[in-house]
Amino acid sequence: MRKPFAILLLLSLLGLGLGSCNSQQKTPLVVFAAGSLIIPFDHLEKAFEEKYPNIDVQPEYHGSIQVIRHATELHKPIDVVATADAALIPMLMYATTVPETGQPYADWHIRFASNHLALAYHPESKYADEINAENWTEIISRPDVKIGIADPRFDASGYRALMAFGLAEIAEQNYGLFDPMFKDQFTFPVTIFRGDELTTITVPEILEIKSESHIVIRGASIQLIALLESGDLDYAFEYESVIQQHGLKMVGLPAEVNLGEEDNEELYQQVQVNLDFQRFASIKPQFRGERIGYGITIPASAPHPDEAAQFIAFLLSPEGRSLMEADHHPMFETFIADGYENLPPVLQAIMTK
Repeated sequence: MRKPFAILLLLSLLGLGLGSCNSQQKTPLVVFAAGSLIIPFDHLEKAFEEKYPNIDVQPEYHGSIQVIRHATELHKPIDVVATADAALIPMLMYATTVPETGQPYADWHIRFASNHLALAYHPESKYADEINAENWTEIISRPDVKIGIADPRFDASGYRALMAFGLAEIAEQNYGLFDPMFKDQFTFPVTIFRGDELTTITVPEILEIKSESHIVIRGASIQLIALLESGDLDYAFEYESVIQQHGLKMVGLPAEVNLGEEDNEELYQQVQVNLDFQRFASIKPQFRGERIGYGITIPASAPHPDEAAQFIAFLLSPEGRSLMEADHHPMFETFIADGYENLPPVLQAIMTK
């Protein structure tokens, strides 16, 4: 009789021990973010977890459209969504509802950071001793140059790279820059229509490069870094922050082209990229040129919305700003909230309407 009792006692003690361990478990905070945020968010994660040791930040990085798709189409339990294009959040999250509740996936977001589009390269890149801010379109359009671009169907830097060529044509009043770079490079063409007030670039549903193409496409711009470092690419469209973080050489693009200058907003708006993509059949994905603005929100389906709000508040704090800027990622002087009345109280307290 004693033996079963001893076993029961042991199991009870083990159960108490397990209960004690469970009570000390950290809250997992799942953060899906644009690939260009990997390095600053890694440093942000470490500092945040030091301040909040009961929270375990679990980041995952993709192209910005893919980040949102993981929440709205794949229905993953995500606490924080951070994209390289704030406009994606109302486009793809406000207009899509959580199946269980019928609520929109988001009804607010905050524009918190900017950037500049640029060209990354390495010392052995072809024509590295020639390329500059004046001749970059001609250099990277040469057939013997391998140029990397993120897939514009999944990553904001991809459609911004297309915008850069449209803007360069407008700024230089030279309407023969786009075709040498993109014509005959894809099985189904990327097309450009130059209207009087708006240049429209259309990306086909199927974006396949031809075998002899000088363009290399990857799902996210961050995936191009390894190809640059290995010498498989000569140049790649990247954000300035990422280029500086990885110690690569950089061609800074003119202010009229780099999508990072507030004074050029009106010019940027003269270019638009349309995605002819059936996955977005209920939404018309049209990306109008504007100053680069990173956006962040908490999905309505987030398992840990309170901790998510703490994370965003930390990002927007002076300590968060310092960490971001130490990694060469510029923050806006004033954060811009869309849907202020829907913000968590902790974020309302630090925002202006």
